[in-house]
Amino acid sequence: MNKQVSLNQDPRWIKNLLISIALFFIFLFLILPLYAVFEEAFRKGFFSYANALADPYAWSAIKLTIIVSLIAVLLNLIFGVCAAWAITKFEFKGKSFLITLIDLPFSISPVLSGLVFVLLFGAFGFFAPLLKAYDIKIIFAVPGIILVTMFVTFPFIARELIPLMQSQGNNEEQAATVLGASGFKTFLRVTLPNIKWGLVYGIILCNARAMGEFGAASVVSGHIRGKTNTMPLHIEILYSEYQSVAAFAVASLLTFLALLTIVIRSFIEWKFENQGIRLKKNYTKINLNLKS
Repeated sequence: MNKQVSLNQDPRWIKNLLISIALFFIFLFLILPLYAVFEEAFRKGFFSYANALADPYAWSAIKLTIIVSLIAVLLNLIFGVCAAWAITKFEFKGKSFLITLIDLPFSISPVLSGLVFVLLFGAFGFFAPLLKAYDIKIIFAVPGIILVTMFVTFPFIARELIPLMQSQGNNEEQAATVLGASGFKTFLRVTLPNIKWGLVYGIILCNARAMGEFGAASVVSGHIRGKTNTMPLHIEILYSEYQSVAAFAVASLLTFLALLTIVIRSFIEWKFENQGIRLKKNYTKINLNLKS
């Protein structure tokens, strides 16, 4: 009778060493910087911290960040679902090229992305005559920030949904069609319940990236206080003016939002893994409420 071979033949000290190295790097590059942000933010007391966040320019930056993030996430949600549906449910020419284009923002520097939009919509850009004719301002205005934020974030939702929908196949959608369900009803009753956690996960990642966008937004914003400064841009201006407490106060708020995103993402990953297990067990199950 063959003896069961252990998958891990390494000595215990190697495991402990690797764990110690990992914990050291987490402490050095994650815990310590987070502590430094909050320690510096409250260095002069809570009232200085509150005053920094109550500043009109800070509030303007916070509101603009939220508005830009909401618009970018909403539009990328529509694009991501449509792109994932088209790529996974249909066969057409240029499918691989479309997938490559979706991944393009991952390989382009955000600063370069901002410069591209300046070349297109700037005062001497390709669309400059048309924009001047209708008195539309994009560069150094909020629309420009929204456009570049959408560009750097639009792969997130699509790239979360495409592998998920490919692994699920289209057997359930075909069965729903045979039972007489319309395309929209099939999407609501069959597809959406199967991809909901992947969709939420993509939305969270997209929102986190949108809130923290700096490079492309810095190029197209013009750094106009109270008008085109998002939270990362406002932090840069405060720090360059040696207002470190105010800068770290706003940074702490952005850090808190990032930590909240991590917590929500961990919860979604847990739900997503559980859903994956259920899908494997019930892959051939058809929604019986299609005719209702």
